[in-house]
Amino acid sequence: MRFNVGGLPVKSSSSSESVRVTRRNFIGTTAAGSAALLTGGLAAFFKENASAGTNFPIVEASITQLQAAMAAGQLSAKDLVQAYLNRIQQLNPTLHAVIETNTNAIAIANSLDRERKAGQVRGPLHGIPLLVKDNIATKDGMQTTAGSLALYNAQVPADAPLIARLRAAGAIILGKSNLGEWANFRGSDIAYPQAVGWSARGGDTKNAYDLSYTSWGSSSGSGAGAAASFCAAAVGTETDGSITGPSAVESIFGLKPTLGLISQDGIVPISHQQDSAGPMARNVTDVAILLGIMQNQQTDYRPLLQRGALNGKRIGRDVRYFDYNYFGSGIPGDEETVAFANHALDVMASLGATIVDTDTGDVFAYTDDEFTALLFEFKAQIADYLATLSHTNMRTLADLIAFDNAHCTQELVYYGQDVFEAAEMTSGDLSDPTYVAARTHATSTARAGIDNAMASQNLDAIVAPHLTNSTGPAVAGYPNFSMPVGIRSSGRPAGMLMYSTAMHEGQLIAMGYDLEQELNARRAPQFLGTIQPIPNADLCNKPHPRGKQHLPHGKIF
Repeated sequence: MRFNVGGLPVKSSSSSESVRVTRRNFIGTTAAGSAALLTGGLAAFFKENASAGTNFPIVEASITQLQAAMAAGQLSAKDLVQAYLNRIQQLNPTLHAVIETNTNAIAIANSLDRERKAGQVRGPLHGIPLLVKDNIATKDGMQTTAGSLALYNAQVPADAPLIARLRAAGAIILGKSNLGEWANFRGSDIAYPQAVGWSARGGDTKNAYDLSYTSWGSSSGSGAGAAASFCAAAVGTETDGSITGPSAVESIFGLKPTLGLISQDGIVPISHQQDSAGPMARNVTDVAILLGIMQNQQTDYRPLLQRGALNGKRIGRDVRYFDYNYFGSGIPGDEETVAFANHALDVMASLGATIVDTDTGDVFAYTDDEFTALLFEFKAQIADYLATLSHTNMRTLADLIAFDNAHCTQELVYYGQDVFEAAEMTSGDLSDPTYVAARTHATSTARAGIDNAMASQNLDAIVAPHLTNSTGPAVAGYPNFSMPVGIRSSGRPAGMLMYSTAMHEGQLIAMGYDLEQELNARRAPQFLGTIQPIPNADLCNKPHPRGKQHLPHGKIF
């Protein structure tokens, strides 16, 4: 697959009331952000705004630190919300990480502050502002659109269960983060890397470390927003690579959980057979806090955060994924990334782990079947989701395709919708023998690759460099933890994946914490590079190829 770069935010036509984007709902360009960009003083500008209007330094602050400051009376939830909103207003015109903010956030914070004063603290998320990806339903004044104008003004029936759990725990849903539109399952003709984080509503998400680099996708806004301290932490979703990829390129920790650990209800689907929401944060502790609250059976993972977790563990080095030639030239990465991953393994060994070479199999043996299965699943499951919405006439995938064609200059800006069209060409029948064979082969092969490696070598986890093996754990439905392991000479982050079999999140978090404390690899972004102009694909003035496209490994949906 080629990649494409998303461009400036695309406003809707004023002649179409159903897709009008107002100034209140769309974070526009501010004079301060533009001036900083034009004068080349962007890094200094971000640094100067580190506290964003409060005396407490919010940049890089952990949930634990913020909670302690509120407990000590040094910070209120209201002040914290306002500080993040100020930072978003100042800097989001450059990063495009946030689609919209919650106009009720201050009022919610005031209410939570009153609870705290009355001695009622709900837990570690009390008064903590979070960003959530714009394909996760929130029943409030904000939109849930998967980045598409097609769902603008549609109303969801309720908060997604994971949102309800976060709110009940005292979290403040500060806003909706940008994403690759439709979680990057609309078109495969993406010619520039930056477009994998583009949506018609939010524009193209920029990488906080290098503005010319990819933000990956599809949870691009959650990754960039967490990295740039637009929030305490964020929530993303992944079908294959969409949490782990953005986390890697933004030097944050992102955990794609076991399939079903977190409810899929209220998430705009690609596939119930692979979709999962997950936490994205600047440290392992915050990942543990969010995961424990978001999941169906709430669990406190914090007691697992102890030094020594790697001592005596057996870690598999997934050998074929340490060779970037295995993937070709389509994935941003270089030898430095592999070197950083190998160094992290050396550190794990120094902490008492035994490192052994292993092989979880060739993902190319089942990626075509994965894609075939996803096409069938999307056609059926997006219709089921659309049926739950009110105030919209979008009911089928065919409706979405027709909308994009009718709004071509707004929607089909940098890439097309050949994946949509390929899905529409399927029967959408999940009892179709073609579908059943594809899904069965993909899932069973992916699971066997990981399970056999784990069992035959008595492994506790398996590792690979960033942007490599998202597919094995994704198709298997197994957890995958992306962790920062360094900053390359270019200033771009290097990450490492650590995965295991089903329901081993606790062990991954514990080992990740031990490594994090010893390696101390995360660094705040420096906002290097310059924004690169993005050529319009000019799809509205010429025929566009249709039919199934072969997506490469390193998928980002």
